Amino acid sequence: MTVDADLPAGVPGIDVPRLADWLAGALPGGGRITAIDLIAGGRSNLTYGITLDGGPDGARRIVLRRPPLGHVQPTAHDMAREYRVLSALGAGTSVPVPTTLAFCDDEDVIGARFYLMDFVEGRVLRTREDAAGMSPGQARGLSEALVRALAAIHTVDVGAAGLGDFGRPNGYMARQLKRWGKQWDGSQEAVRATGAVRDLPEYDRLVARLGERLPADAPARLVHGDFRLDNALARLEPEPEIAAVVDWEMSTLGDPLSDLGLTLVYWAEAADAADELLPVGATITAAPGFLTRAEFAARYAELTGFDVADLDYYVAFACFKLAVILEGIHARYLQKATVGEGFDRIGDAVPVLLARAHRVLDTGTF
Repeated sequence: MTVDADLPAGVPGIDVPRLADWLAGALPGGGRITAIDLIAGGRSNLTYGITLDGGPDGARRIVLRRPPLGHVQPTAHDMAREYRVLSALGAGTSVPVPTTLAFCDDEDVIGARFYLMDFVEGRVLRTREDAAGMSPGQARGLSEALVRALAAIHTVDVGAAGLGDFGRPNGYMARQLKRWGKQWDGSQEAVRATGAVRDLPEYDRLVARLGERLPADAPARLVHGDFRLDNALARLEPEPEIAAVVDWEMSTLGDPLSDLGLTLVYWAEAADAADELLPVGATITAAPGFLTRAEFAARYAELTGFDVADLDYYVAFACFKLAVILEGIHARYLQKATVGEGFDRIGDAVPVLLARAHRVLDTGTF
């Protein structure tokens, strides 16, 4: 496979000539690379759109996923796991996902393991501005489509899908608390190495509170790990639908309410205070017509039949988990190892999330 002569070789995170050589074997007859662009929205794994031209079917658009640059936690960003779950779900479940194409475990190609998948037409809906022209009916329909997608993930027959060994559901929430605690410690070391100082005493108190109220084990279910509206590709016509759920890097087997809790943390409402809006997630859900957090949770319970009585715990836990994730991104930003825009505000969201978690635990509401 060749590279367009006008295409710059210095695409961040991509060695274009090496990638072209590898693609020649992975996608025979795919044609030459004519364009590579970083797809906006990824604050963790990096997602690139690649345009191929000259193959038997003419121009083609595919997508490449690779780990982030710079500080990377040792247990995160496993491309092989992400590729496996997408391939399994695409082989016969009702979960909407892109079609996988090829996996590369040779880090010498672009500096990290990566995989390819087909490009899916759809919109990433994130801000209130993205709601321009969307009717309240479409907003409600999109809410319903998203909750159906989450319910579909959580009701997958993991054995039939070949994912029965995809995780260890026993003790899942306890391990999650320990795992994210280690991630936090690693990020704190990375922050200190840059000379920055972070005073976040509410973190330790939150960890203690979460540990005191760990829930009993739930049946093994597939969890996405970062489920939210802007981790999906949406279509509004002819009817609102989720064309594909993406960003499966944290998927595993575990407690499905951990997914629901995180979705609700991301889910903005019109009455939310401006200083609590997060620099991640989709603030579009505060637009007229979208379900409220309570309505979303009630619809999820109706679709799955799951007991959501202790959902406040899972929302607080999700605040903790997201705070740890954002602290890691903040560390990479301080190391000048991020690609894209908006990273300068990530660190400010961490204390907001810690305070929100304590409030949820204090009041039992989310």
